[in-house]
Amino acid sequence: MPRLLMLLLASESPRRRELLHQAGFEFTVEPAVGVEELKKHSDPRALPAINAGRKAAAVAALHPEDWVLGADTIVLFGNRVIGKPRDLNEAEEILLSLSGEVHEVITGVALIGVARGIREIWSEVTRVHFRELTSETIRRYLELVPVLDKAGAYGIQEHGEMLVESVDGDFNNVIGLPISSVTEHLKKYF
Repeated sequence: MPRLLMLLLASESPRRRELLHQAGFEFTVEPAVGVEELKKHSDPRALPAINAGRKAAAVAALHPEDWVLGADTIVLFGNRVIGKPRDLNEAEEILLSLSGEVHEVITGVALIGVARGIREIWSEVTRVHFRELTSETIRRYLELVPVLDKAGAYGIQEHGEMLVESVDGDFNNVIGLPISSVTEHLKKYF
């Protein structure tokens, strides 16, 4: 009897797990171990796709018969990549810098099926317009939401209405996985 093909998610992100689960996919979490993510590149917009590909390839090398989905998300403000804040003071500075401005959330996604010779890598870009924020609003937000594990120092799914005026693109991309495009790609094979 042939072995059932598995979908492996090369990410520990609980938000990605939840989005993939809500979309109706069965999968196993198999985080990429020992993969050094690139932090800088001449084109910062390319970073998420490169990192997603590296994560998925590392897991796919261990599981060549299965499908592997990798993802990486950055917040890009101008040409500056904004990562996870080191502490609450840095989180406050980040949110203050984004106040009243538009930034991009870019998620790179990689789908690899080694045995089938499939390697699809793409990026999704969502533009997020922040409200004009007061110091009081920022402090209140930081009291309500743990942000130290979030690029850009915010989670749109957690009291995002306090910060965000509008979103142009896939809302779920801002959470960490552009589930619409992921579903399109996965449905070709599952």
